[in-house]
Amino acid sequence: MTVSMEKDGPGSGATAAAPAPPAGTLRRRSRSAVARSAGGDRSLLVLIGLVLLVLGVLVALLSYGVFGAARAGRPILDPVVADVVTSQLLIVRLVAIAVGVLALILGLVWAARSLRPERRPDLVLDPGPETAITVDSSAAADALATQAAALPGVGRAKARLVGSPDAPAVRMSMWLADDADVRDVLDRLDTQVLSSARSALGIAALPVAVRLELDKATTGPRVS
Repeated sequence: MTVSMEKDGPGSGATAAAPAPPAGTLRRRSRSAVARSAGGDRSLLVLIGLVLLVLGVLVALLSYGVFGAARAGRPILDPVVADVVTSQLLIVRLVAIAVGVLALILGLVWAARSLRPERRPDLVLDPGPETAITVDSSAAADALATQAAALPGVGRAKARLVGSPDAPAVRMSMWLADDADVRDVLDRLDTQVLSSARSALGIAALPVAVRLELDKATTGPRVS
């Protein structure tokens, strides 16, 4: 189960120097807390699919004679183009190889970008012209996980900081005891753990996605 929680009001403990981000920014940050964004990959796939669809429709219309029966009966390559390809065979081969290598490089770059580890941003507090305080993302996540694990009904917790230094978000997993009150745990997480984190980091909103699981599955004795 995933629960998204946000605090963007003045009572969230944020300082006056950290105004609440716009609603659109909060929605994007909340989505990044839930899961890694794949919007760029989807957009590129949709664009490639549309280009291939348009080419396929044009070829189908050409084969059915929409652009003229004479044009539909002609070979795919115009005789003039075929003569040029035949006369400059070496150049055509080099161009084809270059295009293939370029497509391979683009494919590898795309795959590497999609498979690269999600970045964990470090947080910069009170940035100044000469000095700044940087909070390591692992240290901030461990602190949040430690405080969350100390809540009543929580057996253990694990947190991860995602997003960017200017717009951080938290992805947290919590393992609850069998008798834990889920609503009470989430309320305490918001009012005790997240509020103090927002106040300490000086940010007005810290979206968090919480994954809840049972710490240990207890099975009672079977009676025959």
